[in-house]
Amino acid sequence: MITLFDSFLIRAALAGTGVAIAAAPLGCFVIWRRMAYFGDATAHASILGVALALGFQVPIFAGVLIIALLMATAVSSLSGRGFAMDTLLGVLAHSSLAFGLVAVSFLQGIRIDLMAYLFGDILAVSRIDLAVIWGGATLVLLLLWARWSALLTATLSPDLAYAAGINPKREQLVLTVALALVVAVAIKVVGVLLISALLLIPAAAARPFAATPERMAAIAASIGALAALVGLQASFVLDTPTGPTIVCAAAVFFALTNLGSAIWKNRLPAVSNDR
Repeated sequence: MITLFDSFLIRAALAGTGVAIAAAPLGCFVIWRRMAYFGDATAHASILGVALALGFQVPIFAGVLIIALLMATAVSSLSGRGFAMDTLLGVLAHSSLAFGLVAVSFLQGIRIDLMAYLFGDILAVSRIDLAVIWGGATLVLLLLWARWSALLTATLSPDLAYAAGINPKREQLVLTVALALVVAVAIKVVGVLLISALLLIPAAAARPFAATPERMAAIAASIGALAALVGLQASFVLDTPTGPTIVCAAAVFFALTNLGSAIWKNRLPAVSNDR
């Protein structure tokens, strides 16, 4: 019996949408906290998780999640201990990616499509992959919903958070777990090298039109989902790599929203003068 999920394009569209609506709101916190390199380091470390998962014959999702959590925890614990944050993140991001690529080369008797893990292979998403992606996305959204107020307070002012009885370090751990989950579910869609782009670009595109944090998160999720669908369609029509095409679509939306915002701001004084 043929069902809707037997179409690889439908599965790809659902996978891209699931990753986008989880990554974009989380990307808002990444932008507000100026953690762009943090997301990059966690994503790059995930290729080491792929290698270890294949070597020990455990699910890829589990290996990537464990390594992403370890990387995010290591960065959080090492920050403020004599290293500049951008230097620390640069060292950890590139070294973990290099160790992962070297580890993959030692795998014997295992065929691995490295390009699929680096740039994603959304068209090969299976029903099981789809369940993992939406399960992880749901967990991330529930985590953000449950901790939204505390996360926002800790992001705006750690001192205010302490005064309100909120532990900023605990909220940082919540973001760490959410980021690791997004990286683990997104690797199949856009790959290691493009995960941070899916985190940052939709959130940055939503910023000019967001009067409140909640609105920014909602607009970012909408832009991310639309970029996934438009990128998938463009990839199918133009015969281009799907993961990079999705990121290109998000980049186009970023350019359009910022251009539209600039035009609107320039138009406002003229309208005021006419009155």
